[in-house]
Amino acid sequence: MRKRLYDMMMLLIGAFLFALAVNLFVIPNDFGEGGVTGISIILFYLFKWSPALVSVIINGILLIIGYRLLDRKTTVYTIIAVAFNALFLHLTENWEITSSEPVINAIFAGLLAGGGIGLIVRVGGTTAGTTILAKLAHKFWDWNISYALLFFDLIVAGFSIFVIGIENLMFTIVILYIGTKAMEFIIEGLNPKKAVTIISTHHDRIAIRVTEIMDRGVTVLRGYGYYTGQTKDVLYIVISKQEVSMLKKIVRAEDKHAFVTIHDVRDVFGEGFIDISK
Repeated sequence: MRKRLYDMMMLLIGAFLFALAVNLFVIPNDFGEGGVTGISIILFYLFKWSPALVSVIINGILLIIGYRLLDRKTTVYTIIAVAFNALFLHLTENWEITSSEPVINAIFAGLLAGGGIGLIVRVGGTTAGTTILAKLAHKFWDWNISYALLFFDLIVAGFSIFVIGIENLMFTIVILYIGTKAMEFIIEGLNPKKAVTIISTHHDRIAIRVTEIMDRGVTVLRGYGYYTGQTKDVLYIVISKQEVSMLKKIVRAEDKHAFVTIHDVRDVFGEGFIDISK
């Protein structure tokens, strides 16, 4: 129950941030956007149609077409996110902020839009439109969600050049890129992991101390030096970013001549981390 309430809160906050990006920074500066929101903004510029109403109609059609391709939780959360987004787009349509600097406006538009979508995607939802396409690309082809969304959004944004002009299209591309980085941070960057490989003649002592002090599992891989032909035991450990300093101290204390490599890890599934079935 607590998890469900947390998810609902993230959907609400995410939809609110996205609506602020559109109504405070995108529309007042004649910028474009990607996906269904981009289409609704173009129609607003041309015919003054409500972005909230247009987004609900188009997203509703897309959900009817694509709901069978998404799992039940994603479908339900997407419906909620779309409803919240339309509501906040309507409630904030007359809000304004005093800023005539287009670069600053583009930056904040990207931060708010990307942060909002990131919160929604992080708990398992989408904002429909191209976010559904990005989610499906991740599910079936293992594409990075953030960059898949950027790819699809750029296609939509490209058509807006005939309405907003080349300069505002360039600002729109900046918005989409900043939004992608912000979303990537929200989805993947709040809990970064590091994969560490250690080659040492004192690997046993290092493994024991890591297990006792850090309470982390250690995998021993068998290998050999290609040049020397000598067999070597290689330690493989996955830890959080905050634990890197402690691991370095352990290795330094046991073997100052150890060979250590540290790699960024995007997804970690299994015991002690995220259940792979989720």
